[in-house]
Amino acid sequence: MKAIRNIQFVAMVSIGLLLGTSCSGLLDEPLENQQIAEGTDYTQTQNMVLMLYGAYNQLYDMGWEVYPTISVRGDDIDIGGRGDQPLFAEADSFRYDRNFWALNNAWTSLYSDLIYWQGAIEEIQKYQEAGANQGTAQQYIAEIKVMQGFEFLQLARMWGSILIPTTSQPSQLFNAELSSFEQVMQHVSALMDEAIPLLPTVRPNQRTDIPGGITRYTAYAVKALANLELKNYPAVAEATGQIISSGLFSLEPDFYHLFKLQGKLNNENLLELQYSDYGTPTGTSNKYLWDFFGPTSWTPARSGSSGGWGFWEPSMKYIQFMLDRGERERLEATVIFTPDGITELRNAYPGAPSWISNVTADGDQFNNSVRTKFYSGKHYWPSTMLTQGRTAYGENKNFTCIRYAEVLLIHAEALVNGATSSAMTADAAVNEVRGRVGLGPLSSVTLDQVLDEKLAEFAGEWGIRFYDLVRNGRTAELSYGGRTYDAATDRFYPYPLQQQDILPQLRDQNQ
Repeated sequence: MKAIRNIQFVAMVSIGLLLGTSCSGLLDEPLENQQIAEGTDYTQTQNMVLMLYGAYNQLYDMGWEVYPTISVRGDDIDIGGRGDQPLFAEADSFRYDRNFWALNNAWTSLYSDLIYWQGAIEEIQKYQEAGANQGTAQQYIAEIKVMQGFEFLQLARMWGSILIPTTSQPSQLFNAELSSFEQVMQHVSALMDEAIPLLPTVRPNQRTDIPGGITRYTAYAVKALANLELKNYPAVAEATGQIISSGLFSLEPDFYHLFKLQGKLNNENLLELQYSDYGTPTGTSNKYLWDFFGPTSWTPARSGSSGGWGFWEPSMKYIQFMLDRGERERLEATVIFTPDGITELRNAYPGAPSWISNVTADGDQFNNSVRTKFYSGKHYWPSTMLTQGRTAYGENKNFTCIRYAEVLLIHAEALVNGATSSAMTADAAVNEVRGRVGLGPLSSVTLDQVLDEKLAEFAGEWGIRFYDLVRNGRTAELSYGGRTYDAATDRFYPYPLQQQDILPQLRDQNQ
């Protein structure tokens, strides 16, 4: 990855695409092919949509290291991958190294996106000035603002005080002042307020122009998450209440299949990174690098299917938490066991049920590995779900970022912290999530019960558990298995050393 100094915004250049090409059918092609040439004629307003396609492609083009850097620090997940990437394991134990390449890559990857998107907005504004439909242009800009808001949220969660780009010129960052964590969250909330009125009032999977694209409810969800970090609970309740009251969203009845083929473009998903093999046995495939999560040793039901690197291990602490709750459906969907893992679990938890197996419901057998005892079920794509002829692990699997279940549970979190809502009670919100997996209803739910439900529901997803514990002052839970969390020093990562060498504002900080 390039350092900030070297990031240059290029106005979506592709030599192979002629300006006169018709826009019809472009959505059937990989987004990365939908670019626009230099020397743009902005009066050709039909090409404005290419700026939006490029923006989505940038969102979907997430480096594999970004997600674990965001997500590794909770008590729900261990890094796995024993013997490789030791600095990831150190980060999982709150021992941070400014020289760790993944910190720098995550920083530069997210800032590359933000600067690119700022440039895309500037290009769309030029089309506006040349006579493009104002409403359409404003919607495109609003969609990009939601992308920006989502990634500002991730940056601030990782580093606290960050820089906010206001132009497509990377050099602007040299003189930008650091914005505090609270200021960033306020900025995200304000961006969503700008975007919300301009976005379509449908589910993402109801969009026909960009299936799975951003809608008004995606923006409400990002606004709710930003205000949750601010502990502005009335704003959280209002934003989540808008989503709930729309009546458009519902939980996928089968929790296991929510993360499989049935979960693609599901009614539960509010933000979902789209990947596809385009239904063909060979040729172009737009995929996330799921290899990070895949098994180093398995016997796939479909012979010849590839494995992976053996990272992302659900924690024994999480497994025992779920067994103590008597949960099966969410545990089976979240954790894949190896024979050694089953043995270790039975030694630590003599009452472990007999249904625990190293063979999944789809017939894939996970074998012993020196790198991990457990694998992530949520990031698992059964070999039988691969398009015939495809072999890469996880090929054709989307990456869900925000689900309706999270909307329900942060709505409940806001209400038990004193907010009010006419959309749904805290009990009803929690019980809707519990009901999906056959758990009985609760009454007069407490914050502890909401956080427990979030752990059961979101283990291994987007660092939700870590940020919940930090926000609510429950960080004693993070000191487990030899780890010791210090609230005074461990909430935020140190700024990457490469960025401190470039940006003087970061050198002045003591992170």
